[in-house]
Amino acid sequence: MSRLHEFEEVIGYHFNNQGLLRQALTHSSYANERHMKKHSDNERLEFLGDAVLEVTSSEFLYQKYPDYSEGELTKLRASLVCEPTLAFCTRAIDLGKYLYLGKGEDLTGGRNRKSILSDALEAVIGAIFLDGGFANAKEFVLKYILTDIEHKQLFYDSKTILQEIVQAGYSEELNYQLIREEGPDHDKRFVVEARIGEKSIGHGTDKALIAGLLGMLPDDMRIPVSFDVAKEEGMEFTIENKDIKGAHPNTAQIVMEAEAATE
Repeated sequence: MSRLHEFEEVIGYHFNNQGLLRQALTHSSYANERHMKKHSDNERLEFLGDAVLEVTSSEFLYQKYPDYSEGELTKLRASLVCEPTLAFCTRAIDLGKYLYLGKGEDLTGGRNRKSILSDALEAVIGAIFLDGGFANAKEFVLKYILTDIEHKQLFYDSKTILQEIVQAGYSEELNYQLIREEGPDHDKRFVVEARIGEKSIGHGTDKALIAGLLGMLPDDMRIPVSFDVAKEEGMEFTIENKDIKGAHPNTAQIVMEAEAATE
């Protein structure tokens, strides 16, 4: 069974135009590596799928929560369609397995990268919309995204909750320490510990090639850390460049993205 047919079986939708599905699963790294024609990757379908997802989720929440205000509905919708939540949703269909990635992207953990997974999920929604219409796209969204809402809302709110707790109960700031590196050079895993002041409050790993960036930072520099609480053991981290006013130009902010909530 081909990759595309297998994925159709997994999601329970069979395309009339399988080319749309292939495009939805094609990352820009693959298209660039293969010198494919312009707009052969999934970025335009992602744009369309994002709009379909917003309309579908808005209607769903409007009907499901008749007593919620506009602000409450907006906040809840944001929790369901944010990048970490969408990436989490792709686990049910093992989306990363079916993506067409460039060799470099594949070797550096692209199949598990939240940004790639969430974008591809929106692209699949867009492809289904073009192939089978709004009803089929809506059915896909309801089945794989608009479920277990309370859990997914925690994904979005936990960062704020934790920061409020720390600010209310501690005088020290959140910071991080790189504990160790693991794995071969092409697939490095970095183990990072989060602390309040000098006290460790958790640790996790990141499969990003950040050694060069961290190596440029002064040894005595503490960098603010924000993170979402995880429900499963371990936390996943991503490193982002941030222009922080008054900070060293090579400052990095670490965002610990939770898969679920800890005990």
